[in-house]
Amino acid sequence: MNEDQPSVENGCVLWSNGMDLFKDAAERNNFLPTGLEGIDMLLGGGLRKGHLTEITGQSSSGKTQVCLYSASHVAARHMGVVLYLDTSNSFSPSRIAHIVDELPISLIKEPKDMRLKRVMSSIVCESVFDVFALFEVLDQLEASMNDKVNSGGNKICLLIIDSVSSLLAPIIGGKNSQGRSMMISVAMILKKLADKHNLSVLVTNHTVGGNGAPKPALGESWKAVPHVRLMISRDHGSNMYTATVLKHTLLVF
Repeated sequence: MNEDQPSVENGCVLWSNGMDLFKDAAERNNFLPTGLEGIDMLLGGGLRKGHLTEITGQSSSGKTQVCLYSASHVAARHMGVVLYLDTSNSFSPSRIAHIVDELPISLIKEPKDMRLKRVMSSIVCESVFDVFALFEVLDQLEASMNDKVNSGGNKICLLIIDSVSSLLAPIIGGKNSQGRSMMISVAMILKKLADKHNLSVLVTNHTVGGNGAPKPALGESWKAVPHVRLMISRDHGSNMYTATVLKHTLLVF
């Protein structure tokens, strides 16, 4: 080996060529279903592992429902553990039970009471009400994921934060740059967790009004963070929901 070439022992990461990266993407980055046929079709199969997906929309547009459906279907299909970080007391066990009860028998062949118990035990919900608590939970998650890798235990495959904007919006207002730096730190940690442990990260983000149509909150600094950004809206008169892809790694605009 050339003495000038970096080695693994020295703490340097070896370079990967394009074919290695392509094979890695094909083998690792499969999808987790949301259970909502229209959204799964828009996303090309569901929530992509290794990616951060954002659901944005106005209040009562259905963002939390997407989270609850995703958690229920991933847990019901034995795909792994779901960590649900609830920032506004929106997690509803009764809604989870209703979703699980609606699952077709052909999909999950087991008695309903056993199925519900298994699904509920596979969804870990934790209340997080400020960004400092979020950092603590994410640090614990990283340690836990490393332990699962070493022990071969059943690890988390889906991380949900409903909503990430509730934690970040209060700290990025005004001229204080510290809040914006913390927001970028959260983004980097989430994307690192997704890539390193091949899990899917799903976050919700509210919209803010402007001179034109409502747009996702958290500004331009956050805009580049999600791999996929989906906006949903609801017509309260007809109770019809509409989903629009604003950003997707597989789409070229």
